[in-house]
Amino acid sequence: MPAMSATAEALPRDDPDGYVDDVVRRSGTSFFWAMRLLPGDKRRAMFAIYAFCREVDDIADEGGDAESKRHRLERWRTEIADLFDGRPGHSVTRALAGPARAFGLARQDLEAIIDGMIMDAADRVRIADMAELELYCDRVACAVGRLCNRLFGLDDATGIELAQNLGQALQLTNILRDLDEDAERDRLYLPLSLLEDSDVAVHGGTAFILTQPGVDTVCRRIAALACQRFEEAEQLLSRCDRNQVRPAIVMKEVYRRILGRLVDRGWRTRGARVSVPRWQKLWIALRHGIF
Repeated sequence: MPAMSATAEALPRDDPDGYVDDVVRRSGTSFFWAMRLLPGDKRRAMFAIYAFCREVDDIADEGGDAESKRHRLERWRTEIADLFDGRPGHSVTRALAGPARAFGLARQDLEAIIDGMIMDAADRVRIADMAELELYCDRVACAVGRLCNRLFGLDDATGIELAQNLGQALQLTNILRDLDEDAERDRLYLPLSLLEDSDVAVHGGTAFILTQPGVDTVCRRIAALACQRFEEAEQLLSRCDRNQVRPAIVMKEVYRRILGRLVDRGWRTRGARVSVPRWQKLWIALRHGIF
């Protein structure tokens, strides 16, 4: 079992919901209010899903060797198995137990997220081609979307298609936004095959690779794919009951703005991290979450 945080140790063992609430609040996620839009049982389920993602993501991002992080992530796979065997031990999986039963959360989606974090936990991240990039997006984003869409009450066909399109759009935007931040950990999510097609030398550290002119061409190609996925997700959302999918709409609106700003700036000269101001996120949450 991964080591418990100081906060987890301070919370009563019989208060898993309190633990996941604290994880969400301490994370400072900009989507706190989007999650708060959900009714009580769905909100608690969303907080539990988010807390699980936060726990495994923190393992992948923290210092330490890849083998140690992989071992800790595999312990989470055991914890997920225990959850579906009816004997969860960690506060997060205990908080997930009720939602897993009530909403039919899929074990394979939770395990896919762990697989994605194992990819992130490597000493050096390199993505060979578009097929591997799509696999990575499926694990770290689309799988989360499939879990969330179970909470929203979408039918399986719509939920899976929406998760694929919106998940890819969000994750590709993250990749394009976080190039320099990821480079500090020698992580590169732009497919090597696309970089080589644009005459980018892919040998060496990520920071060196990103200095080459062809990177802008590759980023614009990935941005075009993200735009396409946003459009497909918007079409799917327009056919859903708006009250069911308000959090998804809020996330789409925020990330679409981030992508637009990235495209306007380009990737030849990267400066401060592109973001949406807090006031604008609040406006989006009010505009699409309430009205």
